[in-house]
Amino acid sequence: MIQFVRNQQDLSTDKGFQFKFFCDKCGNGYMSRFQPNPLGIAGSVLHAAGSIFGWGHGAGHGAYEIQRAIGGPQHDAALRAAVEEGRQHFHQCTRCGRWVCPEVCWNDRATLCEECAPKMEEELPALQAQMRAQAAQQHLYEKAMQQNYAAGVDMSVDAQAAAPAVAQPPAPKCRECGANVTGAKFCPQCGTPAQTNPTCPKCSFEASPGAKFCPQCGTRIPAA
Repeated sequence: MIQFVRNQQDLSTDKGFQFKFFCDKCGNGYMSRFQPNPLGIAGSVLHAAGSIFGWGHGAGHGAYEIQRAIGGPQHDAALRAAVEEGRQHFHQCTRCGRWVCPEVCWNDRATLCEECAPKMEEELPALQAQMRAQAAQQHLYEKAMQQNYAAGVDMSVDAQAAAPAVAQPPAPKCRECGANVTGAKFCPQCGTPAQTNPTCPKCSFEASPGAKFCPQCGTRIPAA
């Protein structure tokens, strides 16, 4: 019984044997050295000789059949040799039994795989980043909870969902009688000329009637 990594790839051909083994944790691969197959090489020589001397394909086909007949033990022996070679590269964790690569998944100080014994120099930065993200999420949650998003919403049984009303600016009034003069040049009640709001000469802000200074930039507004 061959006890080694869970996943492997057979790259063997009739010319020789080669295998690729994969780390049980991250999937990194290790390729064994190429082991020539003497039977495959002999078959190629026979096939080439048959073509030169006009023997047809019988000799080459026979060599191929021989290779197929006894190639199984050759292949098994090559696999065992490749496994022993791969064992020198991978490390087996004595806690979980997995074979892992030394470059990424092995904790050399603890002589265990990283999953069983995480490396603190890698775990601490990851934990710090995770805690910062969780703290930012908590702060956003607390800030959102301070806002009353349901103010003015009627939650009674017969209430209908409606968009919140948008505040409208107050309608302009006549300075003499207080009548509504929206869009009018003269008061429709007393005939007094409608007073327009003064505009700041610097920032063009429309100030309230009678304002002497701009509430946005402080510029003096000339008298009308």
